[in-house]
Amino acid sequence: MARLLSFKAAVFFTLFFFISTDFVCCNNGRRVGDPLETELSGFSVPLEHSFELDDTGKFQVRGSLLLKTGREPSVSLTQNQLSEEDRAKLKEVAAVDGLYRIRVPRVFLQADRQTEWQMEGHLTAFVRACAMVESHLSDVITLHTDVSGYLIGVSIVTLPGACRGTEVEDEVDLEVFNTTLSIMAPVNAPGPETALFLERMEQESEKKGKNPQEQKSFFAKYWYLILGGAIFLMVTNSAQPPAGGGREQS
Repeated sequence: MARLLSFKAAVFFTLFFFISTDFVCCNNGRRVGDPLETELSGFSVPLEHSFELDDTGKFQVRGSLLLKTGREPSVSLTQNQLSEEDRAKLKEVAAVDGLYRIRVPRVFLQADRQTEWQMEGHLTAFVRACAMVESHLSDVITLHTDVSGYLIGVSIVTLPGACRGTEVEDEVDLEVFNTTLSIMAPVNAPGPETALFLERMEQESEKKGKNPQEQKSFFAKYWYLILGGAIFLMVTNSAQPPAGGGREQS
């Protein structure tokens, strides 16, 4: 009986030890309900577009941008299909050489500041509507940030980018967007090589100090040749007989 009780106690403590160890390893210091790490977090903002015959901005939701924060921010995009009515209107705007606009809210690529876009306004870009139609809704959207991760600009181009008057079928070519999306952060410019420049200046100064003759002017170097040439010309001119001989008198 005593052996049986000892065996049960050993099994109980063994199970308790493994359960406790598993809890400690998997909890990672977070309480239940705590948010995940910053690298795994993200937030969503709308991507809107507008294309009107009167060239006014009447934006509607085109899709949703999922911005993921971290050391290297990333972005993904989900988009809606164009309705039959929108496809017809886009072709009408393209026929009068109107504009296709997009806009995104100004946001920080930081999860704890994602609500600030509501008071910061929007960033807008546009292309010709005919280019959007003839590219079959194929575009490249780039989000530009500053060094702090704040969105400061958005750009859009189509592939191809020219309007050639090509006929496009609504049902086949103007239903689904084909978008390439990226984030572009500023690149630090190389600093001036001040130390190298100063070193070269010092080397040149040392060379000039060792060879002072090199710093003399042309006249200081060759004054004796110039003076000798001048004296030679003077002597030569004085030794010549006067021009035109005298007449003999009878």
